[in-house]
Amino acid sequence: MPAVLRTTVLLFIYTLTYGVKGHTGSVNNDEGLDPSTLQNVSRTIANLLEKYDIRLRPQFGGEALIIEMKLLLASFDSISEVNMDYTITIYLNQYWKDERLAFSDNYDETMTLTGDFAEKIWVPDTFFANDKHSFLHDVTEKNKMVRLHGDGSLVYGMRFTTTLACMMDLHYYPLDVQNCTVEIESYGYPMQDVVMKWKGGGEDAVDGVAKVEIPQFTIVDYRCISTVEKLATGSYQRLSLSFKMERNIGYFIFQTYLPSILIVMLSWVSFWINHEATSARVALGITTVLTMTTISTGVRSSLPRISYVKAIDIYLVMCFVFVFAALLEYAAVNYTYWGARAKRKAKRLKEQAKANQEHQYQRVNCSIVSFQNEAIELQDVRMSPILSLRNRQNFNFDSEDVAQSMAPNFRMQTAVPRATYPIRGGHTQLLRKRNVSTSKNRKKMFTNLKKKAKEIRQKIPSVKDVNKIDKYSRLVFPSLFIVFNVCYWCFYLLQ
Repeated sequence: MPAVLRTTVLLFIYTLTYGVKGHTGSVNNDEGLDPSTLQNVSRTIANLLEKYDIRLRPQFGGEALIIEMKLLLASFDSISEVNMDYTITIYLNQYWKDERLAFSDNYDETMTLTGDFAEKIWVPDTFFANDKHSFLHDVTEKNKMVRLHGDGSLVYGMRFTTTLACMMDLHYYPLDVQNCTVEIESYGYPMQDVVMKWKGGGEDAVDGVAKVEIPQFTIVDYRCISTVEKLATGSYQRLSLSFKMERNIGYFIFQTYLPSILIVMLSWVSFWINHEATSARVALGITTVLTMTTISTGVRSSLPRISYVKAIDIYLVMCFVFVFAALLEYAAVNYTYWGARAKRKAKRLKEQAKANQEHQYQRVNCSIVSFQNEAIELQDVRMSPILSLRNRQNFNFDSEDVAQSMAPNFRMQTAVPRATYPIRGGHTQLLRKRNVSTSKNRKKMFTNLKKKAKEIRQKIPSVKDVNKIDKYSRLVFPSLFIVFNVCYWCFYLLQ
């Protein structure tokens, strides 16, 4: 009995020991890969690259190689109006078939290899025609991969960030719509060697557009376009991805338009300030003008130096005109008020001077009359037949002195005819006549201009109360500004 028990225990221990070892061995075989299989894959890759010529494209000497493109948008990083470009991060996948790399008849058998494998096989010389600067991401390794299928089909993918040129039309800025493109092309292979196409005909060739968010723009639509570029070295297939982007105006409403409107409305406050408060009205007008100048300078600093006029330029210029007109309105009020006072004062002084002149003239006439009477009496005495009267010492002066002191009307004048001499030379006489006629025409022209200016001055209504100018300005300025805003926004928003 003890012998049987001992044999049973030994058999149980043996079964447990070798059974566990066998089970453990089967798990390892299931989870691990047979080293022979790894050797076979390495040998297969080595055999594929053994006689592979990297310099020759697939189907060399035959039909053109078809390369399909697929893009995945990761992000729109920035859009610059100053540099006329935009920065974008994308995933680019290229599809083609190289029969020299076929290792099986089954397409589903795949091998995913690192990006370094691309340096050992032929890959397309794809480039971006509107590229300014690009770089491939290399954290933590180079973001490249090669996927090889059994029949030789290849997928070559990479992730990179590129800055692409985008020539923008800023006539309607900031109410504009821009079209920016991604231009993909083969650099060296013309259409006889390589033909590029969008994956799936273009419908499914671009992904991630709906998820992309741009601070100042909204992607309204996008299109996949295929064109042919004819260059000096041949005709090349070009694939274009065009984005239609509409600018969001919210930023400009709060940063430019609304402050400009408030500054213009602030300039109207001067219409309610008394016209005699010169310091207040002038300070307010100059402040609004300088503020509008500062806003315009800030807007221009974020835009390229282009020659044509933009929509925001028109708005800022008109706001500046309204602000400056408000300042000129006070100048008109001030001139009318103080000018009228000056005119009244000048008129009063003129009337007073005229009265003084008339009074002085009357005194002079009286003195002249009295002097004339004395001179007549003196003349009568000198011509008297009485000798004693003529020889009196009190009248020992000449008649010539009397004549000089007499009034012009009582002087003895003899009319001596002037001698006239004939003018020699007919040419000189013609020149004198021509000069006389020219001077007459000039006098006539100046006379007509004075008459017209006087008529225009009479037609202009005279303002007796300067407060009426402020009263009309309170109505005219806001009305014109509202009309301008209606026309401006209707024109640019309905385009």
